[in-house]
Amino acid sequence: MNISLSSHFTLKKLIRFTLPSIYMMIFTSMYTIVDGFFVSNYAGKTALAAITLIYPVIMIISAIGFMFGTGGTAIIGKFLGEKKEYEAKSFFSLIILLTFVLGAVFAIGGLIFLKPLAIMLGAEGEILLKSMEYARILLYFIPMFMVQCLFQSFFVVADKPKLGFYVTLFSGIVNIILDYFFIGLLSWDIAGAAFATGIGQFFGAIIPIFYFSRKNKSLLQIVKPRFRWNLIWKAATNGFSEFLSSIASSGLSVVYNFQIIRYAGENGLAAYGVIGYVSFLFISISLGYSIGVAPIISYNYGAENHAELSNVYKKSRFISFVTSFTVALLCLLFAETIGNAFVGYNMELKELTVKGLRIFSLGFILSGYNIFVSSFFTALNNGLISAVISVLRQLVFALFNILLLPHLFGITGVWAAFFANELLTFGVSLLFIAGNRKRYHY
Repeated sequence: MNISLSSHFTLKKLIRFTLPSIYMMIFTSMYTIVDGFFVSNYAGKTALAAITLIYPVIMIISAIGFMFGTGGTAIIGKFLGEKKEYEAKSFFSLIILLTFVLGAVFAIGGLIFLKPLAIMLGAEGEILLKSMEYARILLYFIPMFMVQCLFQSFFVVADKPKLGFYVTLFSGIVNIILDYFFIGLLSWDIAGAAFATGIGQFFGAIIPIFYFSRKNKSLLQIVKPRFRWNLIWKAATNGFSEFLSSIASSGLSVVYNFQIIRYAGENGLAAYGVIGYVSFLFISISLGYSIGVAPIISYNYGAENHAELSNVYKKSRFISFVTSFTVALLCLLFAETIGNAFVGYNMELKELTVKGLRIFSLGFILSGYNIFVSSFFTALNNGLISAVISVLRQLVFALFNILLLPHLFGITGVWAAFFANELLTFGVSLLFIAGNRKRYHY
């Protein structure tokens, strides 16, 4: 059954259309998770702590790719809804070029300032050396990683979500095989994890570039770009909420790291690394759905099909809540299994990880809907509301809770901060949804 952006979406159709994007994000998250598994079991908790400490730097730089991916998709989807195919292709090409160039610039800057950044994040001794080794290698792959982030959104708006999934699946398999080869067989330690991830990201970008550079059966193709700075600015501002979300999330990880080191030391940092991997996997489901459904929302917004826009919103709300409850339940049930898989070699560390994961997972109950609402307003070309939700969720509420709750409850407060963030954001999301229903007719 062929499903296009102009279709009427039943619940079954909506799930089928968004599943490739969900799978795509899950396998993207597997890059980091598999690294963590091999590093923890073959290189030990110090190497795991080093990755946990430095990875926010990589994600802050790569956030530009997410910004132009989500912001650009909204514009391209609107162009397609208005039947302006060439404008969509031209802008699509421009965003790819711009993102790669910016990636190269930020990679150079990251290499120059890597050591002071690592020290500022609290790295010292062996953790400093290992974290720099890991980040230095990944920075060489940053331009391609940022382009890969673009295509996670662009495959969907090009009406080829399944192809996007296959590309991501292939890249993930490459990553897993190389992790086993570099870390398990060659004992390259943390450098092996970095090379495996970087090479997987390279394939995740180069394959789509080759596909879209030629005539294809999708709605998009790489053509000669037309430099329209007003659209670049609109894409940046429209996707700014996702940029802020990624930046704030990474910055928040830094604050978490400081608090965890203060209350639980290296063991706490390693435990937070495991919780972060699990969180990345589960939240990727909500992110994948939001990426998958965004072009449908943008298309129907551009076509002024209010009835279908309302239909998609209501079904998305239902999907978000069902998924969130399921994810939280699975995390609670399998916390012990996850702890054994990652840090079973150290009983004290495992117990800390399992306890933290069970408390942290309560936040998943509300996170899915919060993520969807932010993406929903981005797809409606209202980057301001989306940015406000993201800033409150990932920065204001998060900082308040991570600074206050550990002071009151120690390390338990660190794990509980995530749920407190999502609860406060949920209230804000409901207010914006209620306040803009008549404006957008959903």
